[in-house]
Amino acid sequence: MVLQKQNEAPLRSLLFQLSDVERIEQSVGWNSGQQSTSFHTLLVFKYGKGTLRLNENIFLIAPDKCYSIAPGTSFQIENGYDNAIQLYRISFVVIQMTNKHPHTYTGEIFPGREEILSFPFSRLIRLVESLHMEQIKEDDLEWFQRQMRFQELMGFLLEHNLHFEHSTSLTQAVEYTIQYLRNNYMHNITVKQLAQLANISQWRYTSIFQELTGKKPLHFLTEVRINHSKQLLLNSKEPLREIASQVGFTDEYYFNRRFRQISGVTPKQYARTMSRSTLVRDWTGHEVEIPAQPQRIIYYGETFGDLLALGVKAVGSGFLSDKHALFEQLTHNVQDVGFPISLDKTMKLKPDLIIFASADERQYSQVSRIAPTVTFNSFAPLTERLQTLGNWLGRKREAEQWLEDYHVKAAAMWQQLRVYIKPQETASVFITGHGKRWFVMGTSGLSSALYHPCGFQPVDKISEVLNAGQGFAEISPANLPEYAGDRIFMLLPAEGNARQTVEEMMSTALWRSLPAVKNGHVHMVEAEQWNYSDALTREKLLEILPQLLVQSS
Repeated sequence: MVLQKQNEAPLRSLLFQLSDVERIEQSVGWNSGQQSTSFHTLLVFKYGKGTLRLNENIFLIAPDKCYSIAPGTSFQIENGYDNAIQLYRISFVVIQMTNKHPHTYTGEIFPGREEILSFPFSRLIRLVESLHMEQIKEDDLEWFQRQMRFQELMGFLLEHNLHFEHSTSLTQAVEYTIQYLRNNYMHNITVKQLAQLANISQWRYTSIFQELTGKKPLHFLTEVRINHSKQLLLNSKEPLREIASQVGFTDEYYFNRRFRQISGVTPKQYARTMSRSTLVRDWTGHEVEIPAQPQRIIYYGETFGDLLALGVKAVGSGFLSDKHALFEQLTHNVQDVGFPISLDKTMKLKPDLIIFASADERQYSQVSRIAPTVTFNSFAPLTERLQTLGNWLGRKREAEQWLEDYHVKAAAMWQQLRVYIKPQETASVFITGHGKRWFVMGTSGLSSALYHPCGFQPVDKISEVLNAGQGFAEISPANLPEYAGDRIFMLLPAEGNARQTVEEMMSTALWRSLPAVKNGHVHMVEAEQWNYSDALTREKLLEILPQLLVQSS
């Protein structure tokens, strides 16, 4: 068979034949190395972040991304710093049928586009996982049926990417009507009106709406109305017929019946039961009813010390560290639910509240089926985090008292250190890891304790990281001078290779040229002990920081 590479070919001349579907799961810091393939390849990323290098181009990979790679293309995948990665690698052959003879086609399927669209992505994942689960068998019919399912997958991708502008406009039009529905739920709304608003045929509108929301338009509208009625039932003493009318139901009895179908109880039963619960809005916008006094809490986040500072006991956590001495005596009875979170372990603990420090909606949708779940921004400032937890857990007074005590202690510490720190003196926190990579800390870790009106200030480059709300940022070693402050806090990782990277840097002329190094203002700090930003660690650092600074003076 003749190999022939072309830039473009008519779609009608191409035939697709699946070769293999491989699932790849790798831990933090994984690097695939330089690779190429003799097959056409699809890379479908289910979760994780990092970079994908295709020849000379670099793409920031993230969940819900899909890439098409032509045969002979050089590529390399590097996982991010914050979590594991899972992707599917699909290999296939493309045959082009011409008047003369068929030949293997190695040109681009989606000309000029490496990153390709897939909407909804959940459908693509279902198709890919279905192909992956099916084992190749000797039976010719089963092999043929698997190839047919692969044709469905390719048809799905081709539909979205060969008519990109049109498909996107349809989706955006329906998304606009969903927002319109959320804002006007109290009025009489029909599917015909929504379709006309989107300028799409009614049958097509319903299909796209279901792909976006998982529900038919009127079912979705009913749920929106019921959710708003729950707020009125908890916060209003108006009669049931008035509440029904306010959310768009003209019939009190129909409202009562639909409420019971969706919620499992009548409106009055709900109001009596939920008076013992709280409706909160979490970090990513979910409105969640949580127990007023939860008894079995799972805290999935790296700032577990926030919970401990408020005197709250948890049954499970996903970021426990055996080497964090501050937690050792306080976490004996706390079960590790894993990282990423294990649904089985979580379910066995029978939680009545899950605090989930992640914006991953796919994980959230799974976890929230187990118990009421609220997302939590663990990179937010300490004061904001404790106030949020205090409001959620009925510990508002404890949070206010802890913060008041902490701020008094912090002000006293910085006042004590004024003889060692110059006005507007800057500081930077660096750490290495994952293959000699360098990172500067932002809103998380040790740096969160350093930046204070009476303490250290960030350099301009670090201010950009802080203003973006980033916990950390990867930097090039050559750019260290741009991020280095008057003082450098060098975090020492536990892993030997990372420590060696620090030693190698400290022997370079670049390092020795830094003002902080010349002035003897470099502080070596054990990362596994002090690179945390939770409340307990922050409190303990009020004792440690003076020791570090006095020793170097």
